[in-house]
Amino acid sequence: MSKTDYPSLSEDITADVAIVGGGLVGITSAYLLTKAGLKVALLEADRILHGTTGHTTAKITSQHSLIYARLKKEIGTEKAGLYAQANESALHMIADLVKEKQIDCDFERQSAYVYTSSPEYIKQIEEEVRVADSLGLNAVYCEDIPLSIKIEAAIRFDDQAQFHPLKYLLVLAQEVINQGGSIFEQTPVINIEKDSPWAVLTRKGNRIKANQIIVATHYPFFDGGGLYFSRIYAVKSYALGIRTANPFPGGMYISAEQPTRSLRAQKTSDGEIILVGGESHKTGQDLNTNTHYTNLVDYAKNTFEVLDIPYRWSTQDCMTTDGIPYIGRITAKTPSIYIATGFGKWGMTNGTVAALLIKDLLLGADNSWIEVFRPSRLNISSVTPLVTQNINVAKHFVVGKFKPAAENAQISKGEAMVIDVEGEKTGAYRDENGHLHLLDITCTHVGCELAWNDAERTWDCPCHGSRFSYNGSIIEGPALNPLMPWGEGENKVEPHIIP
Repeated sequence: MSKTDYPSLSEDITADVAIVGGGLVGITSAYLLTKAGLKVALLEADRILHGTTGHTTAKITSQHSLIYARLKKEIGTEKAGLYAQANESALHMIADLVKEKQIDCDFERQSAYVYTSSPEYIKQIEEEVRVADSLGLNAVYCEDIPLSIKIEAAIRFDDQAQFHPLKYLLVLAQEVINQGGSIFEQTPVINIEKDSPWAVLTRKGNRIKANQIIVATHYPFFDGGGLYFSRIYAVKSYALGIRTANPFPGGMYISAEQPTRSLRAQKTSDGEIILVGGESHKTGQDLNTNTHYTNLVDYAKNTFEVLDIPYRWSTQDCMTTDGIPYIGRITAKTPSIYIATGFGKWGMTNGTVAALLIKDLLLGADNSWIEVFRPSRLNISSVTPLVTQNINVAKHFVVGKFKPAAENAQISKGEAMVIDVEGEKTGAYRDENGHLHLLDITCTHVGCELAWNDAERTWDCPCHGSRFSYNGSIIEGPALNPLMPWGEGENKVEPHIIP
């Protein structure tokens, strides 16, 4: 991927629309709105496309595991059909843009499969096929798949697609500039203020006055009174890039049962790699994170003749309590601020849906998808998961406060531990040079106690998914402030290092 070098914002500016977040939603929205003639400023805390968009398996599909039978039952046939229509429209938009702009992004049409190796899921597969077909989707029941995996049943969606999202979005970002828009990197945003009518405030103190604002930061950095922290939870999953002795047979695959297994191939300059994903768990709620990579490696070796495993990475997804993204006005009282979050594991199509829907809302155009994705909805089916999720957050908040810290601990290089320092719980990590990094590991979002992630060497929040490096800097929000080093002042960013 080419490195981007957009400037950081160093002065106050005005715009018709300010977009916070430089992933798929932000860039696609900026493209659509600048094309419509609006003055757009996009703000990214780091470099564009360095977040979740850059770590996806990039399936462009309206098949979102086994979802349509559930949607029909919970929100009705009409809305389930609109969900399907929205995601099919997103798929077609991406395909059309790739063709129109001649974007070299490895776009390929593929069939998408949900398969099961357990007889328990056969009826669910059969029902999903019936409902998907009744909603106008090209769904087919299968008893075998191109992969050499023994299955009991599968559903196949034809004419779906895959691509390289960074190659695609870098072109759209350049189109934003060509159409008169602005992109500012390394410009963290910390708040939205009411100011004729709105102002986006950056960490450096600059303001962007805008008539309309889009919050496209994956987990919303600004809640606006919508209580999103109580309606979203973060899930972490893992992926490998492997090289095999035999070519991949084509198609995109995901298992119906847990633990999830996701497969597809990707062309690279060094030949084909197979993306092997899965092993989901709530962020910060699994201490042995390296185990998940080990499980994927074992699965890959049992499924393919593996020659090499040159890549491994993790990603984080925001989940809603009813499994449908929140897309639209952040609250009924703030009609000029829009939000897009909670795409689950289907951000390529759902994120494109968000850009299309918010564009229509912002321009006052009719759109039949509004009620399906309205953020203020409260479907009956979401009540129990909502309560369960908040009980889970409360449990981890309380348990984290009272869990004892280790005393007189010996910490080896590359290891971390929660220790007692002068009566206070402190996160301690010893780096490869033997230096000990001590941090206050109370999350700066709402005060949950962080857990160590040994696979990525980060401190992760079990409540709302914020992640911090071992030196306290923010890796992923919603937290806006870094961790404080133990015994240091409030304005100190870099942690105290003890030899």
